[in-house]
Amino acid sequence: MTTAASLAADAKAWPFELARAVLKRLEKSGMQGGAVIFETGYGPSGLPHMGTFGEVARTSMVRHAFRVLTDDAYPTKLICFSDDMDGMRKVPTNVPEQEMLHQHMGKPLTDVPDPFGTHDGFAQHNNARLRAFLDGFGFDYEFLSATECYRSGRFDDVLLRALEKFDDIMGVMLPTLGEERRKTYSPFLPISPTTGRVLYVPMKATDAKAGTITFEDEDGSDVTMPVTGGHTKLQWKPDFGMRWAALGVDFEMFGKDHQTNAPIYSRICKILGVEPPVQYVYELFLDAVGEKISKSKGNGLSVEEWLRYGTPESLSLYNFAKPRVAKRLHFDVIPKAVDEYYQHLAAFSGQDAAKQLENPVWHIHDGHPPADVPPISFAILLNIASVASAKDKATLWGFISKYAKGATPESHPVLDGLAERAVAYYEDFIEPEKSYRPANDLERAAMEDLKARLAALDPAEKDAETIQNEVYAAGKAQSFDNLRDWFTGLYEVLLGQSQGPRFGGFVAIYGIPETITLIDSALAGELAS
Repeated sequence: MTTAASLAADAKAWPFELARAVLKRLEKSGMQGGAVIFETGYGPSGLPHMGTFGEVARTSMVRHAFRVLTDDAYPTKLICFSDDMDGMRKVPTNVPEQEMLHQHMGKPLTDVPDPFGTHDGFAQHNNARLRAFLDGFGFDYEFLSATECYRSGRFDDVLLRALEKFDDIMGVMLPTLGEERRKTYSPFLPISPTTGRVLYVPMKATDAKAGTITFEDEDGSDVTMPVTGGHTKLQWKPDFGMRWAALGVDFEMFGKDHQTNAPIYSRICKILGVEPPVQYVYELFLDAVGEKISKSKGNGLSVEEWLRYGTPESLSLYNFAKPRVAKRLHFDVIPKAVDEYYQHLAAFSGQDAAKQLENPVWHIHDGHPPADVPPISFAILLNIASVASAKDKATLWGFISKYAKGATPESHPVLDGLAERAVAYYEDFIEPEKSYRPANDLERAAMEDLKARLAALDPAEKDAETIQNEVYAAGKAQSFDNLRDWFTGLYEVLLGQSQGPRFGGFVAIYGIPETITLIDSALAGELAS
């Protein structure tokens, strides 16, 4: 009998490739803790965003692939780590209490008062938002705060080891810095006992036996303090490698902007006596014009915006597909992602076990995808919304219920959700851009022919495929250079847009009498006017 684990050994989907790499690492170096650790990192200076979702979703897929590959032979854990002990370097412009926040510049984010007044600190507020965000998607994870790890002593042993290896770490870091930066660089950042700020100062002395560092505080006095107990933190590049060593991380993925620094993280991890984790670099998202998405520019698409128009599953699919290829993350990719998800879902039940492991829905749903595939595509719902100038989903249900006999919002909640999203997408993106044109002579002749063909159809033969054949026949009867021109004409003349769904499916749902009336209106010049 073929097991899922044996099939996973040869599966080509990228989560399985990474799962096999993690297993190979474990077989070589052994487990470094009580579980196989998959980690994602988060900077709490801002709110969770699309990159946060993508990193956790993709890492969760690798973790599940690993569990199937190993037949759950190893306990696993996904850690979501917040770098909340970083000093606040700038004040976000989209939060209240700007003047108050500027008074706390340089302090660890957990020591900066919460401008929203709901938590003990700014980072705690954003951490809570992160956890609510992740919980909303049902992710299985353990949250860790850098501040808690430093101050509770969880990092103490590795920090003392870093102090012993101070010169080795400096040997890694100094060649990567400019001449001026080298003069003041230290991998240890002390927290000032007088101001509470994270200090970027050189060390006057280090004492590995005593576990202390000596530096000049902001008031000009020399201070000697332990590196343990939350009195210091590490610079972000050494911190990366230290965290891997302290937590026994086996796998971490990060964006391409980390790629040049990844060897530094790994070298420091090795200096601290631990084999670095398996790493995976993914490409960054691009905006509508192909530029890298930036939180500060605000040129991206938020998770909340995606979910207004598309399903959570479509968002997961978009993140699953080709993570090492840069992709545009703009509103116009959402409808295709929604329909592609349901196409994969519809195919799943008919696939053999090996093919199912390659299907994205297997990875999106931890091997147990649902069976509910709506009878109408999102693209068709969008076009019905466009033709009907729908202002609410009830308008769409007037057409849906005629096509899918007995279907109601209560019996088809997935379809009902799609109808609501289709109306929102139509109002925000399609309606403002609709532009009808008159039919040319060739298109007019073909549309007149199509009207006659539709009117002549037997009531028992009004399925989407039969209608599609008649649409093709009407186009072929004319001398179009390319049948694509015929379909483009249908969309531009009848729908006011340059592309659309499979036209036979649209007619089957919109209705033959309604489509004939639509053609008459277009040929009379009523739509273009």
